[in-house]
Amino acid sequence: MPLVAGIDCSTQSTKALIVDVDSGEAVAIGRANHEVTGTGGARESDPEGWWTALRDAIGQTGRGAELAAISIAGQQHGMVVLDGDGKPLRAAKLWNDTESAADAATLIDALGGSNWWAERVGLVPVASFTAAKWAWLRRMEPDVATATAAIRLPHDFLTERLCGRGVSDRGDTSGTGWWSTATEAYVDEVLDHPSIRLDPALLPVVLGPREVAGNVTSEAADFVGIPARIPVGPGTGDNAGAAIGLGLEPGVPVISLGTSGTAFMVSESRSADPSGTVAGFADATGRFLPLAATLNCTLAVDRVASWLGLERDDVVAPTEVVVLPFFDGERTPNLPDAAASIIGLRHTTLPGEILLGAYQGAVLSLLDALDVIDRCSSGIGVDAPLVLVGGGSKGSTWRSVIQAMSGRAIQIPEAEELAALGAAAQAASMLGGEHPDAVARRWGTRRGTVLEPVSRDEQTRNRIHRVRELTTELNG
Repeated sequence: MPLVAGIDCSTQSTKALIVDVDSGEAVAIGRANHEVTGTGGARESDPEGWWTALRDAIGQTGRGAELAAISIAGQQHGMVVLDGDGKPLRAAKLWNDTESAADAATLIDALGGSNWWAERVGLVPVASFTAAKWAWLRRMEPDVATATAAIRLPHDFLTERLCGRGVSDRGDTSGTGWWSTATEAYVDEVLDHPSIRLDPALLPVVLGPREVAGNVTSEAADFVGIPARIPVGPGTGDNAGAAIGLGLEPGVPVISLGTSGTAFMVSESRSADPSGTVAGFADATGRFLPLAATLNCTLAVDRVASWLGLERDDVVAPTEVVVLPFFDGERTPNLPDAAASIIGLRHTTLPGEILLGAYQGAVLSLLDALDVIDRCSSGIGVDAPLVLVGGGSKGSTWRSVIQAMSGRAIQIPEAEELAALGAAAQAASMLGGEHPDAVARRWGTRRGTVLEPVSRDEQTRNRIHRVRELTTELNG
């Protein structure tokens, strides 16, 4: 029974999941936190903290010495700049650092507008993406940019520390803004632009889904407490890792219910959405992973519940109240300056009706995101179940509202830590001939609760859409 480790280096912590290759059983898990610093739009972390957290998380499992392979999934888009000895020159700029928003806007205009970016690269720059962060660094800290000998994503940094090679994978690299899902190569026009001016030699080699990144070095083995010379998978970003962890087939839609919401699916064809709603990422299997995000999800609903003095599931149905829970502005629909609003109150309205309206408003934004993904990809399967993951998927009201407003069968997997689980499946694929997503399907990672489809609540969907249209000018 060989054991593999899947690592998830997320924003706040690093998790190490130890999995039995034969059965898929998670035999141990460890977790170590790391610090995020910054005020205003800045969000940064010391990459050395990730490396220490990786060691500590594996140490907590007590099974590090038994590992046969390891692979890393990491938070997307973060920028790690290294000197010639592989040491960080400064703290890493994280995905949720927004200081480079102006640089992203400049890049869009400088290279032919959003249509050019969608068609040539696969996404339209926002502050999250690595290219915008590098442009910010060159503008704000030119001495650091000049001293940079290598640029890595978070998972690249940890992979290189393990095996000594500067490599990445197509899934995570597709979120940088300087690698194209159309050509599967770095984009010269972006790298040569005056605000970027980046030698591709500073970037990692992009590996295929089943290529081994290398083998654990003796130095890394001694530090982390794992065997030397075991294979290291190419790794990937956290969303692509979760897709592997679910063993997703093309056309199966996923909604992740967290503080913010995410909608994605595996697609046979690449996506190009000039609106920027959908980021046309590659996945970690050789396919594609169109993804859209909403800014307001479980936290927004919990905020409404707390104001009303209610528990999360204290909803009252039916309701004619419409809540647009855009507390942080919104990406889907694209209303970055919007505020939340409540429409349709009467003397007889009960607090639970308002809470139900908050759920419905948040859910429709995610379902609309899936509609955009459906239009710009190989398409969502007509009878495909809607897979719910994330913390909110455990809530009975989230489940029932999504069931009613989607009209689809709902599948809620029992498996947790999906990014780490996907990395473990990728590590297992390094030991044999299986594709990583086939490993996850063999492990049965989507086993769990299934809710049968019901008639879609068109009346509620239409009511919310009408209110959105009427309030767009106010919310814009």
